[in-house]
Amino acid sequence: MEMPSTTPKTVEEIFKDYAGRRAALVRALAHDVDEFYGLCDPDKENLCLYGHPNETWEVVLPVEEVPPELPEPALGINFARDGMNRKDWLSLVAVHSDSWLLSVAFYLGSRLKQNERKRLFSLMNDLPTVFEVVTEWKPVKEKPSVDSGSRSQGSAKRSNDGQVKSNPKLARRSIEEDVGEHSKTLCGSCGENSTDEFWIGCDICERWYHGKCVNITPAKADCIQRYKCSFCCMKKCRQ
Repeated sequence: MEMPSTTPKTVEEIFKDYAGRRAALVRALAHDVDEFYGLCDPDKENLCLYGHPNETWEVVLPVEEVPPELPEPALGINFARDGMNRKDWLSLVAVHSDSWLLSVAFYLGSRLKQNERKRLFSLMNDLPTVFEVVTEWKPVKEKPSVDSGSRSQGSAKRSNDGQVKSNPKLARRSIEEDVGEHSKTLCGSCGENSTDEFWIGCDICERWYHGKCVNITPAKADCIQRYKCSFCCMKKCRQ
């Protein structure tokens, strides 16, 4: 992985390093998508997406140093490529890329004072995340709280006779838990919190997803004994 000629030390230098790496990752995931997709061959070994301060990117094997000179990005992003919808896979890589950018910035800023770290994060937070750029996601304004009994929520559906019918996949949880849960929960795929749609929860990490975002219908969910989301599938591939 390319290292800057001199290690960034001040808030401004670290932010410049962050902005360059971020621009590189945005280019890979939002502009050079076909090239990036082609490089992530699942038949190859564990691959990582690196963004460099000079705004260039590369897909390569992780460094062999232990510990590495800088925190490493997500390992094995190529393994999940063909097992997911392309859009969802790019969103997944974007989320991990954002996490890596933060870890590198705060690794470099470990010796900053408290007020300097706060200023660094403020500068970084003024830029859209890679995930937001890749998915064209916009923050949802918080909706006024409503009485939980005034509408159906999440996987709880109401029939014409007014009886509550829970999706069999989520029957382990009470209706009361489901009603309150999705009013503030964001879908792990699209980042939206619309509550008038079918939801499904991962039995491993307990993230929630809109069924349409993960290509799961209520009928399919009825046949799934144990749902594992793409995040958890990717973790298994890395082991």
